[in-house]
Amino acid sequence: MQNVISFIKTHVAGVAALLVAAMLAASFVLPVQAQALEVERWTAKGNADGDSVTVMGATPTRVTWQGQSAEDESVASVSLDLPEGSTVEPENVKTTVIAGLDRLEVASQTTVDGSTVTVVLDEPAPVGALIMVECNRTLLPGEGGSFGLAGSYTTVDGQTHDMPATDKVIDVVGKSPSEQLANWLNQQEWVKAWNSNKFLHLFFDPAIIATSVPALFAGWLVSLGVVVISFPLAIPLGLLLSFLRMAKHRLPRAIGATYINIVRGTPLFLQLYIAYFGLPLMGVQLDPFAMGAIVLIMNSSAYLAEIFRAGIQSISQGQFEAARSLGMNGMQTMFFVIIPQTVRRVIPTMTSEFILMYKDTSLLAAVGVTELMMYAKTITAATGNVTPYIVAAGFYLIVTIPLTKLINTMETRMANGRRKHKKGPADRSITSAASVVPDSDAAVARSIRMSETFAGPGSVDDATVRIYDDAKRNGNHISH
Repeated sequence: MQNVISFIKTHVAGVAALLVAAMLAASFVLPVQAQALEVERWTAKGNADGDSVTVMGATPTRVTWQGQSAEDESVASVSLDLPEGSTVEPENVKTTVIAGLDRLEVASQTTVDGSTVTVVLDEPAPVGALIMVECNRTLLPGEGGSFGLAGSYTTVDGQTHDMPATDKVIDVVGKSPSEQLANWLNQQEWVKAWNSNKFLHLFFDPAIIATSVPALFAGWLVSLGVVVISFPLAIPLGLLLSFLRMAKHRLPRAIGATYINIVRGTPLFLQLYIAYFGLPLMGVQLDPFAMGAIVLIMNSSAYLAEIFRAGIQSISQGQFEAARSLGMNGMQTMFFVIIPQTVRRVIPTMTSEFILMYKDTSLLAAVGVTELMMYAKTITAATGNVTPYIVAAGFYLIVTIPLTKLINTMETRMANGRRKHKKGPADRSITSAASVVPDSDAAVARSIRMSETFAGPGSVDDATVRIYDDAKRNGNHISH
């Protein structure tokens, strides 16, 4: 048994010795692959506002490559492949050679072919020298990305080698088209001349306008959304409040008057603060957008109530009496006779209230709603420039000016009595609005037919119709 164990140990030791000998022989026979040039730097300087680390695309930055040559290697030229889409001018490329502790004055020739920068040294760098290439005012791709090192270098003996592999990368943050446009504008001479004037620079900076417009557009949509939702809901509430305000009974009249006076007598800004900071203390939590819409509805309804009340009271009392004489009840009279006339009269005032509500959405910025003014305030704080507020004013005017002109046009056409349209057979009828003589029999007949249309069949007293028919057959004229 001991002989067997000794035999196994002897043979195992022999096999191990043979493996070690083979490995040593291979190390002497096979060539050692070593990379002569070592990459020490492949970086870009941070160029974001207030951030020395973040590298923004399409914004001037400094790209630096640094390589250490071997002790037996002399480098004659370096070629760097910048990320595709990068741009740099040859005069902005600087080359430095350091041998030991000495910085050498080495002349070089730089050429740029697309995104490839090639530096040819007039005199090859000493062996073991440190070579640094700085590409100043380089514009990296605007879409951003992570970019590794690519390129080549040539030694003094004319051999070209690929750049050594390295894990160093340049991370570039992409920029939007508007930011790229702003960066391009800042490079233009006319923009520099424009911004040399302090007033123009602070209020109308072209580059800030380019970046503010798309940013503020999102806030503008929020402001429009608040108004489009709030104003239609405020109309029926305002109409209800106007009915309460004009009620014959004391209690509903007191409720309507109290609500209207309190809301109209306090600032909207204060109402927003009470809603946003008071209700959460009571456990009422709502989305800021929904809360803002509710406050605007309650505020605007009080003003609309007074607008409707004034419009209703401006209608002649004879309109009420005529409708009642035709058999209409109070609700029919109000909804089919009075309110249509009231709406026509208060359209300009309602439009003014709509414009006021649209402008009042700017107050929502004070309570955290990200609407138009909130975006403008944020950009102004970041840039220290008032231009975003001017852009915000433009967004407000986009709505208010055309809307005001449209309403003025409608008011003018209504004042003319009828809208312009193509004449047809119905327009040539003797009972049309343009051909009926006031207080004539035809006018009375048309009035009765319109009342039947508004009130529905059976609403007009049959006796009234019979009286009119008998009078017409007898040739008598009816005064109304």
